[in-house]
Amino acid sequence: MINLDHIDKQIIAILQQKGRDSASHIAIQIGMSVPAVTDRIRKLQESKVITGFQAIVDPRMIGLDVSAVITIISESSEYYTEVVESAKNTLEVIQCFTTTGNGSHVLIVQMENTRSLEKLLRQIQAWPGVMRTETQIILSNYK
Repeated sequence: MINLDHIDKQIIAILQQKGRDSASHIAIQIGMSVPAVTDRIRKLQESKVITGFQAIVDPRMIGLDVSAVITIISESSEYYTEVVESAKNTLEVIQCFTTTGNGSHVLIVQMENTRSLEKLLRQIQAWPGVMRTETQIILSNYK
């Protein structure tokens, strides 16, 4: 684990909100020079604190109107790797978490409609070791 000071934490917070914010704009916000901010961002990337920058897309704007949380209830941990690989190879799965509690894995998916969600659920339920799934449709996203 790396030690972060309050300036590193400020930079991280800004980049989490606006990943494309320029070093000069960040420097103004936190009262540092541009080279100092640039150096800190580079060090945060090299130390793997910052692992990348990505576009956050509004799924509805690209025709994906249904988002859901799917909990996978597995037979046993014997199929752990197969479930993870299946999730990685499924385009509609945006995130895959291993969890404690009732399920072994939680998936976040984005789909065109409920019909396509139903089809995906049948596919997931056919993955090795999957006994059943529990699904919650996401109505709104605030953060």
